[in-house]
Amino acid sequence: MTDITVYAYADGPLGEMLLVGQLAPGGRTALRSLSLPGQKGGATVLEGWTHAPEAFAEAVGQLEEYFAGRRDRFAIPYAQAGTEFQRRVWRALEEIPYGATVSYGEIARRVGAAGAGVRAVGTAIGRNPLLVVRPCHRVIGADGSLRGYAAGLERKQRLLGLEGAPV
Repeated sequence: MTDITVYAYADGPLGEMLLVGQLAPGGRTALRSLSLPGQKGGATVLEGWTHAPEAFAEAVGQLEEYFAGRRDRFAIPYAQAGTEFQRRVWRALEEIPYGATVSYGEIARRVGAAGAGVRAVGTAIGRNPLLVVRPCHRVIGADGSLRGYAAGLERKQRLLGLEGAPV
């Protein structure tokens, strides 16, 4: 049996979210993408995908808790994606505490790509397929300014405000 791509929509304070996942044998769903409306590079539903809201009940519940201020970390299984470098950057994102921010340069340092690697880190962060749950919104410019969020800087600011992060 091959994995089946499933999707669902969920309402949230940032707009209708599109969740895409792989339904593996045994019925477990691994989240592959979480997109927001108008997001640069966001997922779109493709022919052959199965609409399966029930497959995302756990993820949607955790998102609702997060937006209500009752959850500061996600415990959702993710599908493996990206290059080895992207995965290193994405793991570094997951280590940024709730309500905190770090610079792109700091992420580059953490993954061993300081200096010229900051641009590559920014590109990897921009390709993060799991907005909100993998907190790329917590990465800011070295001068403290909000920079680069695929779903728009207004949404980045709202997420940081929700977490009580200095913005």
